[in-house]
Amino acid sequence: MKKLIIGLALIIATVNLSFSQELKAEQEIINISKEKWQWMADKNVDELAKLFDEESKFVHMSGTWKKDRELEIIKTGSIWYKNADVRDVAVEIFGKTAILWNRITLIAVVRGNEVSNEFTVTEIYQKQEDDWKLLDLTFSSVRDTHEIEH
Repeated sequence: MKKLIIGLALIIATVNLSFSQELKAEQEIINISKEKWQWMADKNVDELAKLFDEESKFVHMSGTWKKDRELEIIKTGSIWYKNADVRDVAVEIFGKTAILWNRITLIAVVRGNEVSNEFTVTEIYQKQEDDWKLLDLTFSSVRDTHEIEH
């Protein structure tokens, strides 16, 4: 009986630790995403360059490109991500991969014109050594009634 109780206690402790680690990783991804939006607004390409994986892709309404072009677009202000009003966030962790969905209203300046668009943005991150790296950022145009199912 004593072995059974000890065994059950170990199982419960393991499940709690695993759940706690997943919640910590989810919060870490949410925080990284928030920082990313601020860095984009501030045109802080130095921090973004560290976050973006060398092979990362960026899917916009006008095309898809890689890290270097995205950083150049941000640096030159061709697209200025002026403000991302994040209203909903969902995260799922799959081993060393995290997928985050943001429901946002994006105020941006695109080729000199200020625009406002409703998006669900999908961000894919991968844990590489001690850091999370952004692999993909995809903007999906949606209606203002669109909701992310949790």
